[in-house]
Amino acid sequence: MPKNALQRFIKLEAAAGILLFLAAAASMIVANSPLADYMSTALNARAAVIVGALSIDKSVLLWINDGLMAVFFLLVGLELKREVLEGQLSNRSQLALPVVGAIGGFAIPALIFALLNSGDATVLKGWAIPSATDIAFALGVLSLFGSRIPLSVKVFLASLAIIDDLAAIVVIALFYTSDLSVNALAFAAIGIVALVTLNILNVTRIAAYILVGVVIWIAVLKSGVHATLAGVIVALAIPLTSKHSVSGVRPERKDSPLRSLEHALHPWVGYAILPIFAFANAGVSLQGLTMEMLLNPLTLGIALGLFLGKQVGVFIPIWLGIKANLLKMPEGANLLMMYGTALTTGIGFTMSFFIGSLAYENLDQSYADSMKLGVLGGSMLSLVFAILVLWISTRRRPA
Repeated sequence: MPKNALQRFIKLEAAAGILLFLAAAASMIVANSPLADYMSTALNARAAVIVGALSIDKSVLLWINDGLMAVFFLLVGLELKREVLEGQLSNRSQLALPVVGAIGGFAIPALIFALLNSGDATVLKGWAIPSATDIAFALGVLSLFGSRIPLSVKVFLASLAIIDDLAAIVVIALFYTSDLSVNALAFAAIGIVALVTLNILNVTRIAAYILVGVVIWIAVLKSGVHATLAGVIVALAIPLTSKHSVSGVRPERKDSPLRSLEHALHPWVGYAILPIFAFANAGVSLQGLTMEMLLNPLTLGIALGLFLGKQVGVFIPIWLGIKANLLKMPEGANLLMMYGTALTTGIGFTMSFFIGSLAYENLDQSYADSMKLGVLGGSMLSLVFAILVLWISTRRRPA
């Protein structure tokens, strides 16, 4: 990705992180105010789309989590494909550091959660919750320090978070599916063949891919596989470059359908979809909050996984790699700055809430409340300590 495009990406994600924080704060305020019942009623209201024999009837909350978040995963898929083909993830020399950090940052939090909840099979369904990183929030923290944080560090964090998203997509596909419908999966497969055909024929009209994508989303929704994965499937089919052939002339690069769609979606996802998701999912009533609720293994496993697991899993492997001259320190960075950056990966928030909503769907509300407390607690601890460490690491650098 060109440097100016990367800077625009980071700037947009940082601004979206601030909006996410405001949406989460608003959700907590409403959940602990006289408006709480109205919010609950609105989120649990039913909305149906009926076309002939096809009927999709869901609560407003599920329309947000299954519908709007499919658009979010469409954007994630577009970012992944572009980064792998022409961005930071296509450069092996720059890929090693974020890959090592991402692997440790995914495994250690899950291990901490599993150790604390090994005796409860139901709770263990949420093992992946503390392994997630919220790229918008994390980059938002780095943006607070302006140019005192080198662009190379922001690139490292963005790359790590994108790899994190890829791991989350795989986890959702493998572990958070219900009973599968063979017929619905067959329709989804036909849709995927149609996407591949469009790609082979070099169809560049985004509308054609989106139309097929809607059909795939419906089929995946009915299949038992989580519907948001349809967004990733569609993203992977959209061409990065379009070509036209002129007699006797080699095909030339034209405007990119993928980059055009990514550019169009980014503001909608960052400034609307994710804040709506945060507002709908972050609210938890603190009425009757006890130490037992804060220290139960579910809450503690998520909070410690995010706060301790993420910083240890990300920082220790890259520190050892740099000391052994196997990995290269980002230009202009120091170890304390890298530690502060590792702390920002403990801000799970959006992705943690999303995985948690899948893990404890249709269970007692106490599971969701404990999950939310753990995510909020671990994310806030990571946020506060990240800001403190980054401030110390940058105070002697020129602005």
